[in-house]
Amino acid sequence: MPDCIFCRIANGEIPAKVLHRDDHAVAFHDLAPQAPTHVLVIPARHLSGVAEVDEASAALAGHLLVVAANVARDLGLEDSGYRLVVNQGRDGGQSVDHLHVHVLGGREMAWPPG
Repeated sequence: MPDCIFCRIANGEIPAKVLHRDDHAVAFHDLAPQAPTHVLVIPARHLSGVAEVDEASAALAGHLLVVAANVARDLGLEDSGYRLVVNQGRDGGQSVDHLHVHVLGGREMAWPPG
């Protein structure tokens, strides 16, 4: 998707502070962090959101969770804990129409979240 900012980051067209990159996913620091640690994990190919995940993309969705857990561990969040967030649609808080997992940590998270 040529107009998608996350596709452009995944393709290396827009610089980002990348923590992980493989053939299927990219993880990078969020430009507007909502916690001391705020990383986004995105699929390298465009999926508009979690509602687009189906049986054909289930392994990719699982891979995003593995990458998120590995990034959290690498950033030292495993012992204190962290939150993974996936928003869907405007009312769900999704601001970029490309599936992404937020990895939030470095502080205590409140509940309920929103």
